[in-house]
Amino acid sequence: MSRFADLLAGAEVHLITDKAAKSLSDTVTPVGLYAVCDRPSASLVDVLADRPQLVLVAVATSEPGNAGTLIRIADAMGADAVILTDDSVDPFNGKCLRASAGSVFSVPVLEAPDSRTLIAELRSAGLAVRATTLDAETSLDAVDLTRPTAWLFGSEAHGLASDVAALADERVRVPMWGGAESLNVAAAAAICLYESARTLRRG
Repeated sequence: MSRFADLLAGAEVHLITDKAAKSLSDTVTPVGLYAVCDRPSASLVDVLADRPQLVLVAVATSEPGNAGTLIRIADAMGADAVILTDDSVDPFNGKCLRASAGSVFSVPVLEAPDSRTLIAELRSAGLAVRATTLDAETSLDAVDLTRPTAWLFGSEAHGLASDVAALADERVRVPMWGGAESLNVAAAAAICLYESARTLRRG
């Protein structure tokens, strides 16, 4: 309580036992502070009504650390929303929350049950839907990033399913000049969102 005195000022505080604390945490060395709070609420209708310029879509992202990192990247690049679809992990999973480093509370994060329906809705809202694939003919360098864009990223293990990628307006690859066969999903997302955000900010 003394360590977090400033943070706890004005809050209703209850002391709990070590046993209770252990059952509430899934980390080996928890910080010792627990809170009951409401989830941020966001809806696709509201996000699209605000005419978003940059959206990150995580497709079938089952690893919570990756999902949290994608949320953090989207927040850092000024994205308008993150959408998890096709049985992706719960964005409020403990590991996902930690990986997001608080960004889950800074950028609208929502879930959509089906990527195909979602892609149609994003396109109807005026967004160019772009899929990242290793075998895409179009290089990121050649993409017109002045248009509002929704970027689709697949899972770390399997990438973006070909049938989902086929629904995008454009399939894009990040050019690589070294010997690595691929980038992990977080690196690819950071590069694509950075390029989009930089172009959009220049107007």
